[in-house]
Amino acid sequence: MAKRIRLLVVDDEVKFVTNLARRLSLRDFAVESATSGEEALLKARRQEFDLVLLDLRMPGLGGEEVLEILKKDQPLTEVVILTGHGSIESAVSCTKAGSYGYLQKPCELDELLMALRDAYERRIQRKYQLGKTELRERLGFALVGAPLQALLRLRDADEKGL
Repeated sequence: MAKRIRLLVVDDEVKFVTNLARRLSLRDFAVESATSGEEALLKARRQEFDLVLLDLRMPGLGGEEVLEILKKDQPLTEVVILTGHGSIESAVSCTKAGSYGYLQKPCELDELLMALRDAYERRIQRKYQLGKTELRERLGFALVGAPLQALLRLRDADEKGL
């Protein structure tokens, strides 16, 4: 059985994070959830994640601070911001701090899966030090169609070491 993509979902809205974690678990992600920035960093210190979905506004340690610490501690982990309080300024700031994507809540599941697919592709590019074209040539397939299927194919290729 193929390993699952390790995903950390961080949001202070308990119902939201629980529901999203359940939906993504059903789509073959190994999901951990955290309801605060502090809890997210504790979990990230215990294990490495492939991807992180991170809310910006949380009591205590906010999303931008968590992003900066995560990128320092786990540079290959790709972070996608998922926020209900977005702005152009925060999107720019998060991108400069190393986030791969920036989505506004609410967003469709397919849009979220596409962002996760693209972030995971970027993780693999960085892991194997490949450009996008070279990666796709090595994979021998295009990342088109259903985003979840593309994500699973990327995961399988990564597990085999490309």
